[in-house]
Amino acid sequence: MSENEYDFDNAKQGAVASTPPGKTRITIRIDTDVLNWFRRQVHEAGGGNYQTLINEALREYIRARDGILEDTLRKVIREELKANIK
Repeated sequence: MSENEYDFDNAKQGAVASTPPGKTRITIRIDTDVLNWFRRQVHEAGGGNYQTLINEALREYIRARDGILEDTLRKVIREELKANIK
């Protein structure tokens, strides 16, 4: 084999870096201005990973939405109990 030839007999197909447990590799389209905002936040913080920051923002949104749903359900139950007691 010459120095310009490569041996791919033991090569594996797929991503170069494996996906860690608990993570899922996806392709997603994000508006450029949104992506740039997250990248800028990481840069201004002195480093980090914009993907991690996006993941944290999504988790915060989910927690907030879950809290709104819980509050709404409690309100509806209170109103129903109050209406049925009369």
